[in-house]
Amino acid sequence: MSVSAAIYGCSGHRLTAEERDFFAEVAPWGFILFKRNVSDPQQLAELTRDLRDAVGRKAPILVDQEGGRVQRMGPPHWRKYPPAAAFLEACGGDIAAAARLIGLSHRLMAADLRAVGINVDCAPVLDTPVEGAHDIIGDRAFAREPGAVTRLGRAAAEGLLAGGVLPVIKHIPGHGRAMSDSHHELPEVKLDLVNLDAWDFAPFKALNDLPAAMTAHVVFKAADAERPATTSHDTIEIIRERLGFDGLLMTDDLSMKALKGPLGERARRALTAGCDVVLHCNGDLTEMREVAEATGLLDGRAAARAEAALARIAGEPEPFDAEAAAAELQAALKGRFEAKAGPAVGEAP
Repeated sequence: MSVSAAIYGCSGHRLTAEERDFFAEVAPWGFILFKRNVSDPQQLAELTRDLRDAVGRKAPILVDQEGGRVQRMGPPHWRKYPPAAAFLEACGGDIAAAARLIGLSHRLMAADLRAVGINVDCAPVLDTPVEGAHDIIGDRAFAREPGAVTRLGRAAAEGLLAGGVLPVIKHIPGHGRAMSDSHHELPEVKLDLVNLDAWDFAPFKALNDLPAAMTAHVVFKAADAERPATTSHDTIEIIRERLGFDGLLMTDDLSMKALKGPLGERARRALTAGCDVVLHCNGDLTEMREVAEATGLLDGRAAARAEAALARIAGEPEPFDAEAAAAELQAALKGRFEAKAGPAVGEAP
């Protein structure tokens, strides 16, 4: 079945007739959900089923479920997860202990997501912040040193995969040095490639075997003086060649203000630069139509990467004692984690 190289959001708790018709017509590769789409487990399970029904296949459904301030599903119906930085802090800097807790938490996250039909998590964050950087990353980072970020990011990704949820590492090749928030303006990084390799790029290079990644809307002057990674052929070549990442590469949200120009042109530039799939998040149907007009089919190497990524979660989740994991996390994280979750609804995708 032919699908377009796009992922779209929707406007609310339920699909409108217009959205349903649009998705049936353009057949996006997948969908992404936000807090505006989330009420309770039953509603969310029904929405994911409706999205898949609209395109007539088991399309990937994404969400940003990192924990902390980036958690689209939370209390009272789902567990409260701490920000990434809390694990190493709670373990007194013991990376091995933190990695265990991170693996458990992300395995629990995967169970939460699959119960309502979500099978892709836009996590973990592999950005390594530097002193003075904008706090858009902040406590979303696991650590302040790339070796620790690598170890802890691996634990998060493996926890998700063990639970049958596809991780999407972000924001490749690194957002930790940005001095501004790409939701609002375009950050620029002037550091040379040798030092970028040693810090910003290092976790992404070490975890280049993971199946999917999301680009950074950041200009890396050493690669491309004008264009952010998302729309820069030269920077994406660095991602593919220097970092060795050959997984599915999706854009960050095309509607973010770091990018300029009409939405269709943004999509076209990203795909021409080498992204496999474009992401449009805000659920604005007029904007989605503009993106769709500029987005072709997912085919060739991009389609192969997408297929390989989803193959990583094709089987059943590994056996897991959720109650024991939740109890261990609650004891170790001292109030930063809430073990109680709402009842599971629906079947795993």
